[in-house]
Amino acid sequence: MFRLLEDTAVDTVTVRIEGREYDVPAGISVAAAVLLCAVRKVRDTPVSGAPRLPYCMMGVCFDCLMCIDGAPNQQACQVEVAQNMTIEYQQGAAELQQRE
Repeated sequence: MFRLLEDTAVDTVTVRIEGREYDVPAGISVAAAVLLCAVRKVRDTPVSGAPRLPYCMMGVCFDCLMCIDGAPNQQACQVEVAQNMTIEYQQGAAELQQRE
């Protein structure tokens, strides 16, 4: 569904999405990477469990929340991909750690 516009050589990084490795263009957002890799969802809603994908791509809607390198509630559209980054779906609401 999504593809790169140009057939020129670009630098790539390897990311792991749900345990599967993908080579994606360096410098794009995690949200763009998951769309490019034809991932079917990035999270499930906490109330109904409905699957979600990135929507606004500019940090307004929060539909792209994912667990990135072990940190939950990350807006995938606001995080740039990095070599060996681990990206996982977020199931419902993530537990927040309390400060002591």
